[in-house]
Amino acid sequence: MADNTTTTTTTTTDTESAQPPPQEQARLNRFTLICALLASTTSILLGYDIGVMSGAAVLVKEDLGISSVQHEILVGTLNVFSLIGSLASGKTSDWIGRRYTIVLSAITFLLGALLMGLAPNFAMILAGRVVAGIGVGYALMIAPLYTAEVSPAMSRGFLTSLPEVFITFGILLGYIINFALSGLPLNINWRIMLGLAAVPAIGIGLGVIAMPESPRWLAMKGRIDEAREVLLRTSSSPEEAESKLQEIVAALEAAAAANLDGRGVWKELLFKPSRPVQRMLVSAVGINFFMQASGNDAVIYYCPEVFKSAGIHNKKHLFGVNVIMGLAKTFFCLLSALYLDKFGRRPLLLLGCSGMAVSLVGLGVGTMILHNYSTSRPVWAIVLSIVAVCADVSFFSIGLGPITWVYSSEIFPNRLRAQGSSLAISVNRLVSGVVSMSFLSVSKEITFAGVFFVLAGIMVVATLFFYWFLPETKGLSLEEMQSIFEDKKKITNDRETEMQAT
Repeated sequence: MADNTTTTTTTTTDTESAQPPPQEQARLNRFTLICALLASTTSILLGYDIGVMSGAAVLVKEDLGISSVQHEILVGTLNVFSLIGSLASGKTSDWIGRRYTIVLSAITFLLGALLMGLAPNFAMILAGRVVAGIGVGYALMIAPLYTAEVSPAMSRGFLTSLPEVFITFGILLGYIINFALSGLPLNINWRIMLGLAAVPAIGIGLGVIAMPESPRWLAMKGRIDEAREVLLRTSSSPEEAESKLQEIVAALEAAAAANLDGRGVWKELLFKPSRPVQRMLVSAVGINFFMQASGNDAVIYYCPEVFKSAGIHNKKHLFGVNVIMGLAKTFFCLLSALYLDKFGRRPLLLLGCSGMAVSLVGLGVGTMILHNYSTSRPVWAIVLSIVAVCADVSFFSIGLGPITWVYSSEIFPNRLRAQGSSLAISVNRLVSGVVSMSFLSVSKEITFAGVFFVLAGIMVVATLFFYWFLPETKGLSLEEMQSIFEDKKKITNDRETEMQAT
């Protein structure tokens, strides 16, 4: 009886200690919100490229007479070369800081956008997409990582999902630019569409001036006083700031003590990971893999091609469908961001993935019916396909879209966060490139309907993976993450040891 009482008391104490301070629950610091918004705007670069390229690629194909394979290469090149930026971003951000890595990503993308907009031929467009892709790789890792490191635990889900909100907004902006400029001469419209990406890149580079450096990076570099100054600005009270600083310093000291054998970060991640780090890596890589294996980027890139095969050939109509899809995607992304800290990561992720599976089955049925009609295509099948593709991207925006960035940036310990996140996002970029560069070729072999049925199956597997392998992280500080990835047996033994000591 005494043992049961002790266990209950210990559990209650553990739960209470995991709760954030009252002031953190009460309100979100305004300066923290501004920092998160500024950092997240880097993600608009990828979003704009995805949205605008879905229409611009069709126009480039007509203007320069490129083949379907060249079309795939044009679309997928940016994703493949963003792998370079993603892999390099971990080391770079640990070296020069999170803030200047954001500047680097904006400058690199700016150069790529200018090359694409001024390109006289296909080879120059590809060169521009290679450069822009490296910038995108940097941006995708650094935006959620910086935001996670300045955010309070109880609103980290909302703030760290802002990069996906800006990706979605960028996609919608690209669709609108496609629709607005499609009536211009063929040799001009796609160049303006692609070149306009330079405008947000300039704005992002200038906006970073107002941002402080990440307090966790400053502490990692031994600049404790500077870290304290940033925390005072991003916390609700001086007491909260000091408490966070002590927690960060304690976590760094514990990491240093555990690493007395001199293991490097990559060795600790890949060759001799502890059990918790191994589970973190599987979770982060898994969620990034399934994010792109879902085919969301490819569906957005090639949506005009899908509906051209369905009998819609008018460019305004094709790009109009894209705008409808972009509006749906934006609405549900904002909805997910607002409720992510209330409902948690797991419920929204499971809802989004299962919803995508059903939507992709509907899209497969609609395109299969349309494929079997060569002349008079049933209107209901076209409507089903449009509704299904909108539902697919909407469920993506509820689950995988925002939560992938949140989860990847929050689960690793401070010492491993930059490299761990960059490795997971490198997988994201690699799978995105493979899917984007093979979508049309595979669809020619098994039809668009066949591709959508395969993607639906992948999302069923993803739902099961997330159900079994991803723990809930809502409300935990970054320094508390390791505890939920510990072996249950080890936790039980530790508690028994504590009880015996008591």
